[in-house]
Amino acid sequence: GKKFTDFDEVRQEIEAETDRVTGQNKGISPVPINLRVYSPNVLNLTLVDLPGMTKVPVGDQPADIEHQIRDMLMQFVTKDNCLLLAVSPANSDLANSDALKIAKEVDPQ
Repeated sequence: GKKFTDFDEVRQEIEAETDRVTGQNKGISPVPINLRVYSPNVLNLTLVDLPGMTKVPVGDQPADIEHQIRDMLMQFVTKDNCLLLAVSPANSDLANSDALKIAKEVDPQ
């Protein structure tokens, strides 16, 4: 319910809420953090920033982290009104991109 006008405060609040929900040692949670941006120049839409695929657990992450993240991703990316933006590092081979693999599974076109 608090209004922020400073983007540094927004970032700090997102980080603090992430720590409150997941702990401070790389934990994960399917519980979303909601942020509303108001502007007369912005369309109404929902952006969902999902975690990247993790293969090896670190910190407090469970042993089945890859399976949990994949299940979490599929809850969102399989919706009919979802537009996928698959982000891959520029220094990696796109043929090995987990994001593109999942996107292609959901929408072969």
